[in-house]
Amino acid sequence: MKHVLNELIDHQSLSKKEARAVLIELASGKYNPSQMSSFMTVYMMRNITVQELEGFRDAMLELCIPVKVDAPVMDVCGTGGDGKNTFNISTLSSFVVAGAGQPVAKHGNYGVSSACGSSNVLEYFGYQFTNDIDELKRSLDRANICFMHAPLFHPAMKNVAPIRKELGVKTFFNMLGPMVNPAFPKRQLVGVFSLELARQYGYLYQDSDKDFIILHALDGYDEVSLTGPFKFFSNAGERMASPDDLGLPQLSYADIRGGETVEESASIFLNILEGNGTGQQNTAVIANAAMALYCVNQSKGFLPAVELARESLLSGKAYGVFKKLVNK
Repeated sequence: MKHVLNELIDHQSLSKKEARAVLIELASGKYNPSQMSSFMTVYMMRNITVQELEGFRDAMLELCIPVKVDAPVMDVCGTGGDGKNTFNISTLSSFVVAGAGQPVAKHGNYGVSSACGSSNVLEYFGYQFTNDIDELKRSLDRANICFMHAPLFHPAMKNVAPIRKELGVKTFFNMLGPMVNPAFPKRQLVGVFSLELARQYGYLYQDSDKDFIILHALDGYDEVSLTGPFKFFSNAGERMASPDDLGLPQLSYADIRGGETVEESASIFLNILEGNGTGQQNTAVIANAAMALYCVNQSKGFLPAVELARESLLSGKAYGVFKKLVNK
């Protein structure tokens, strides 16, 4: 590791092969906590390269517990790390997408740089995490969604988790999270915290067989915030869009702000699903769910996807999905 750190500190980068090897050794517990912390810190101070990102991704997928399902599942997620502390928009959007008929294999974790990640909010409502493949399949059959708590599917990362928690800021593992879904979904909406990372994701996903949307709001959000224009990368290329393009109003940060605690975040989450969210909160969820549904059928344009998402949320279908997942 000393050699690798010296290279990185000297502004060199790793090849895809080197990045894969280092992450496998990192996961095996070969390095001490100070070395692992230093390695992660390097990538807070400079951009990761496409080759490094690809190598890290390949290592994580190689080491994961795979979940093979027959349904054409989709993941709806964000990298986190945008520092905006919005409510759990992508997690809510997952239930809306499932309620609209698209099966969802949601990959999530506890919040690292935010108060409440997807795992925090589901755990709060009593959901029991599992890596039992048969149970996950039953969840898909019952609720059209399954939830995979990342640590249960990436056991090799147990050496890294305490250091990430202690650091309390985004690391390159935030960048990797959406790429290493153990269900290997063929459809994916990913929100990322920087435009540079969006381009890198787009480059890697273009070289895959996925239907994908990679998006970044130009004012810094890792989701469609509706606070201004956003850029997205898809199978068809690169495009800019605005709230007007979705037929939705522009919002302010105050409209989509999240809670300061898990309890506050869970209250906002449940209010929205139960039909008691503000119009602005509903609109933010609809926008992100719509982009996921647009990913499934990009030829039809935005507006049919927006209507599908609106109907799923406001009719209670999304809430029905949530109850089936959590209450079994």
